[in-house]
Amino acid sequence: MPRGDGRLTHDLDPHDVGPQDACGVFGVWAPGEEVAKLTYFGLYALQHRGQESAGIAVSNGSQILVYKDMGLVSQVFDEATLDSLQGSLAIGHARYSTTGASVWQNAQPTFRPTVHGSVALGHNGNLTNTAELAETLARRTAENGDLAGRVRELATSDTAVMASLLASYEDLSLEEAAIEVLPQLRGAFSLVFMDSDTLYAARDPQGIRPLVLGRLERGWVVASETAALDIVGASYIREVEPGELVAIDADGLRHHRFAEPAPKGCVFEFVYLARPDTQISDQRVFSVRTEIGRSLAREAPVEADLVIPVPESGTPAAIGYAEESQIPFGHGLVKNSYVGRTFIQPSQTLRQLGIRLKLNPLRDVIAGKRLVVVDDSIVRGNTQRQLIRMLREAGAAEVHVRISSPPVKWPCFYGIDFATRAELIANGISVDEICRSIGADSLSYVSLEAMVEATRVPKDSLCRACFDGEYPVGLPSDDRTTLHLLEPERADDRVSVTMVNP
Repeated sequence: MPRGDGRLTHDLDPHDVGPQDACGVFGVWAPGEEVAKLTYFGLYALQHRGQESAGIAVSNGSQILVYKDMGLVSQVFDEATLDSLQGSLAIGHARYSTTGASVWQNAQPTFRPTVHGSVALGHNGNLTNTAELAETLARRTAENGDLAGRVRELATSDTAVMASLLASYEDLSLEEAAIEVLPQLRGAFSLVFMDSDTLYAARDPQGIRPLVLGRLERGWVVASETAALDIVGASYIREVEPGELVAIDADGLRHHRFAEPAPKGCVFEFVYLARPDTQISDQRVFSVRTEIGRSLAREAPVEADLVIPVPESGTPAAIGYAEESQIPFGHGLVKNSYVGRTFIQPSQTLRQLGIRLKLNPLRDVIAGKRLVVVDDSIVRGNTQRQLIRMLREAGAAEVHVRISSPPVKWPCFYGIDFATRAELIANGISVDEICRSIGADSLSYVSLEAMVEATRVPKDSLCRACFDGEYPVGLPSDDRTTLHLLEPERADDRVSVTMVNP
């Protein structure tokens, strides 16, 4: 399947596949509670992180039942399905694929039988040594002939490799196997996994993708974002620390340090990926984005009549820009929330409508006005080009574009699916050239320094690779980090997908 072909995305223009969200993971240990329904609501809160497939695994103490399918959380589950998933602990996953095609076999949680029972696993992130791990698994399979290895070929994701590795240690418990496997993983991974009676959570030593721990009255919750804790009524306790494995069962909560922490949290979570009501590193994401907007107004002032956001992700920064510049804030674009991801390819006629399917200008608001249009990022530039043309047709006198992140020049290997480097508009041309390309009267990006300062996280503790090319985890020297790395190549369906190393 070609990269981006048929992908479900909340980008405004189907021709301009922007930064695709990471996955969302959720886990709950709560005997006596309806854990499947809690997981369903938790995944609902994390739907923005992945819209290709959804799944829930539940244990009743003796066996694990997994239900998953392609589609949104609300499409995959109904009341009857949730009522059939009875147990005391559960994990859930909402997927956007970064390794492995978007097919049912790669939907999560991934399930594996073991000598001691079964394991189910959900993963947010992307490994950079998947090929090496697959080779390790192949050796273990050849040596042991284990069941986990024999079923590996059914799925082609890095998650499948991790689950099979965990299941391949026949002489160890799952917890002991995790302590063996986790130090072998490289890249970004926030994991939730389970056996019949224990919930586990683990985070890579850099803590690139978020993972938090919450407390219920009669149990515990782990989730990608604090917003998912809020929706199920759990109180936020702390983040799962980089390099930490947490285990929760009837004996309580315990943890292991499987690697020394070297924090490098993804700064793009603050800019775009996370919900604005989520808390990361003790900072509310909405407040960070608003502060970035203030910095943008100080760094790139302009005489204008109205500040408008590109909904929805541009709204907090636009509010900050308006507050700092004293230019009125307004809503000049109406978004149709019901035009979204679909498994049915739109007709050529609909594709030609592009951005007009999702946004419509409020002519009475913008006609004759000098506009500041605030957006979160520019990837290829197609969306902004169409948007500016539409605003001018609606009567805007001037259109000044302000971007609340620095130019995206490098691909991500840690769980965000950007375009390839060759497709990134900021790679190789200047800001003035981008401005002319999209047809704006002026264009400015916030500086890397101002963006980092707004997070209140030390620069050295953030992954900024998509902006400055400094990757915190080493990458393979070849192209073995591709989306379809583990896909069998077919002569009639070859797809070239290259992730360019710096």
